[in-house]
Amino acid sequence: PRFATYLARKQNEDELIDLKQPEGRDILLALAAKSDGLLENNRPGAMEALGLGAEDIRAVNPDIVYTSVSGFGQSGPKHRRAGVNLTMEAFSGALHVTGDPGDMPMRPGIQTADMFGALFATYAMLSGLISALRHQGGRTVDVALAEASIAVAAWETAGYLATGEVPQRLGHKHRTNAPYRLFATADGRHIAVTAARQNFFEEFMRVLGLEDHLDDPRFATYLARKQNEDELIDLVSPVIATWNAGELEAAWAARGIPCSPVNDYAQVFSDPQIIDRGMVVEVDHPRAGRQKAVRNPVLMDGDGPDIARPAPLLGQHSAEILAELGLDRARIDQLAANGAVILGEVEA
Repeated sequence: PRFATYLARKQNEDELIDLKQPEGRDILLALAAKSDGLLENNRPGAMEALGLGAEDIRAVNPDIVYTSVSGFGQSGPKHRRAGVNLTMEAFSGALHVTGDPGDMPMRPGIQTADMFGALFATYAMLSGLISALRHQGGRTVDVALAEASIAVAAWETAGYLATGEVPQRLGHKHRTNAPYRLFATADGRHIAVTAARQNFFEEFMRVLGLEDHLDDPRFATYLARKQNEDELIDLVSPVIATWNAGELEAAWAARGIPCSPVNDYAQVFSDPQIIDRGMVVEVDHPRAGRQKAVRNPVLMDGDGPDIARPAPLLGQHSAEILAELGLDRARIDQLAANGAVILGEVEA
């Protein structure tokens, strides 16, 4: 699975340099001198120890945007500690609010801290590049995975900072809305629905044949439904359990209610919506052959970035990039023989 992820996600060029060798360091400095940005995700202090910290790089290119991504950031009492996705989810509070009340915290099914950190690093680096284009000089960007994970917890952090009340695990419940959760269906699946708004709730109940309960004071208003959520769930769950997920989705969606069955990835990629928008693309890899990948989710004017190039072999572009720096083939081969670079060229 990790190899498949690499093939699907990595479309940039690949050069392998041993930065611990003086020749490798010189290559990176030469690249930095010609580059708009540099992104590194080593433990704080590692790049400085190699003579490749922000000030070292800025000495050869004052306008570069130097972006560092780490677990805890470049300062603070924990900044030199290793930080990976799971531990950052734990540190940031994300795991504490994930799972059922009274049970052990649960980790999310996807890599949230890594992905959020990458997104924050991307837009920060782009902001720095815009600044450089406006002749305002380079920027040093510091992104902490822990802080990215904290920043996206909008409900939880705002609530705690305003009231001092520590958010707890709610399982399928929402902090303010009801109904807003998953329900089991007759075909062994689950369906997600949010029907807290009055118009949504009324249609939600009518589809279930429970419109006689719309005048029940326990469910008559937004606040009342949240206060009496357990009673509401006890009322609707047995009825929902008599429906198949697809049929109930169609009935609720026809009334404008936001809902979806819980899909596995086979169901995701076979869904007509995903097929129609061309979310899956194919590329040719020099060794793995024809591979499928997920396209960039951003479309502009109906189109998106082209994934015309497959994931590279490790070091595949080393020779090409070194040639762009003015090195001849003999010098490139010498660097490879010394172990300063790795050439992973595609066999003819």
